[in-house]
Amino acid sequence: MFQKDKRISLLNYWTSRYLLTLFVGLAIISFISAVWIRHTTLENRLEMMKFLADETVFRLTDTTGSNNGPIGGIPGFIGNRERFSMREIDPILYVADVEGNVLTSNRPIPPGSAKNVAHLLEGEEGTKKIIEMNKGQETVQYVVKRKVESNQKLVGWVLVLEKKENLTKVNQAYGQLALLIGALALLGWGAIYLLSRRLAHPIKQVAEAAKQVQEGNYTVNLPENNKEEEIYELVTSFKEMANRLEQLEKTRTELLAGVTHELKTPVTSISGLLQAVRDGVVTGQDAKEFIQMALVETTKMKTMVGDLLAFNQFAVDAIPVRLETVNVNPLIRDAVTQWEVMQEEEAVKIHIQLLAQPVYVQADVVRMQQIITNLLTNARQAMQEGTVTISLLKKNDSVSITVRDTGHGIPQEEQAFIFERFFRGENKKYTIRGLGLGLSLSKMMAQSIGGDLRLIESNSSGTCFDLSLKKATTL
Repeated sequence: MFQKDKRISLLNYWTSRYLLTLFVGLAIISFISAVWIRHTTLENRLEMMKFLADETVFRLTDTTGSNNGPIGGIPGFIGNRERFSMREIDPILYVADVEGNVLTSNRPIPPGSAKNVAHLLEGEEGTKKIIEMNKGQETVQYVVKRKVESNQKLVGWVLVLEKKENLTKVNQAYGQLALLIGALALLGWGAIYLLSRRLAHPIKQVAEAAKQVQEGNYTVNLPENNKEEEIYELVTSFKEMANRLEQLEKTRTELLAGVTHELKTPVTSISGLLQAVRDGVVTGQDAKEFIQMALVETTKMKTMVGDLLAFNQFAVDAIPVRLETVNVNPLIRDAVTQWEVMQEEEAVKIHIQLLAQPVYVQADVVRMQQIITNLLTNARQAMQEGTVTISLLKKNDSVSITVRDTGHGIPQEEQAFIFERFFRGENKKYTIRGLGLGLSLSKMMAQSIGGDLRLIESNSSGTCFDLSLKKATTL
């Protein structure tokens, strides 16, 4: 029994269905061609019969030749059958008088037997189809009639008869047609087989590579010299996906170690500082400084835990967003001012290019403060000193806020992963403490208020992010 969900290979699927379609199409073409050949052959052979009749009439009435005269003076004129035989057909030729008595024929007439074809002389001259019943079987014949006239007087008839089955017999043409159809079927099958195999091979390679990725092996070897655009895009996209999955797997592997390390470090510092104070290792002013250092470490740990909680809450849409209609110019200016107040150093200069006219947007003021803070903090970490330029640009239905720094930039191979949770570049991993949630959290917050955060470009001259906000429809 056939299984409803049975899987077959792409090569077998395409080949079998193409063959079925090809054979059905060729069968229809063969049928139409056979009918056309049969009809054309019948028409051509009827024309040959007409030519034979006309030629016979001409010979019978030609007074310039040796026959000299009317029909009665030429007994035995058609005594040689081969003289009027044709390659494809061999019709019967009668020359009869006006009463229908056969005077001569291209077939032998037994001596003493008279043959009368008066029943064939009814009607005008031309081509006539006759159907006769012989022993319960139907016989179809075609008769070509031509008048024989002398001095504008009817003196006899020329009749050419042939059965329809002989007129339509074209075994050789049918054989050639069968040979042509067979060759087309074989050529079509070979072409679809080769093309299907060519297309199925790289797809099968991608399927095998997918099994490798499923087993945790992200090093896939796929050819990139495919000429078919779709196959090339499939292979290229799969390789990029495998590389991305490898990076994400690496990030997940480092996640536990990174979070544990980042949380363990302040806990260890706090424990050591407080233990030193408790045991009297430090006293007086030093003890106060140790307690202050413990408080700083506590604040850092609290910040990291807060980032984790905020990220998880945003990931499950657990934090409500309060959208307000605000003027974008003071919104950005206030956010930058608050960030500058928290900085102990002034090595980084902020330049703001505001809009010439007030433009109102839909935004959550608290979330906007967090996004701007994260972007400026990342810019400061990317350079010891430099300039951050914030530019506002009004578009059709949104406002674009670009934040461009003059830092060392993000490596090309890391740019695709900067918005991934817990991802930290090699430059930050061992120099700056954190969980790698700043940009991913900022992007989630931007999307939660109807905007988006994108990396525009990053190179050795600096990095540029674009924050888009929707314009307010009403004030």
